[in-house]
Amino acid sequence: MDNYPLLDIFWTMLELFLWILWFFLLFKIITDIFRSDDMGGWGKAGWTIFVILLPFLGVLVYLIARGGSMQQRDVDQARKADAAFQDYVRKAAGSGGGASGGGSSGSHVEDLAKLAELKNSGALSEAEYQRAKDKLLA
Repeated sequence: MDNYPLLDIFWTMLELFLWILWFFLLFKIITDIFRSDDMGGWGKAGWTIFVILLPFLGVLVYLIARGGSMQQRDVDQARKADAAFQDYVRKAAGSGGGASGGGSSGSHVEDLAKLAELKNSGALSEAEYQRAKDKLLA
């Protein structure tokens, strides 16, 4: 440790940081190439070969040529993922506007709500409510 000064440690840490940053950027660009819907197979193959064989030049040219649309593809993917999640939540909660598919989870939620209303109105006793709820959830 005596022959490795503090400035060299900082320089090594900077090189490691830049190296990791470079790989992050390279993987981000390769992911963007394959995610792009507006590019055909030959275009994707050409960009991939260019980025892999001449990585520094390929990444810089890709960022100049298609960097602005990378953000739009990220936003579109996030919107699609959010819409899919919202659709899943609606289906799981049973409020998806009708039973599409199995529909049993939606009917369970509705049946539990009806049971709770019957219990609150006094039409069902606590024991009858528990039996009906256990039967419904089984």
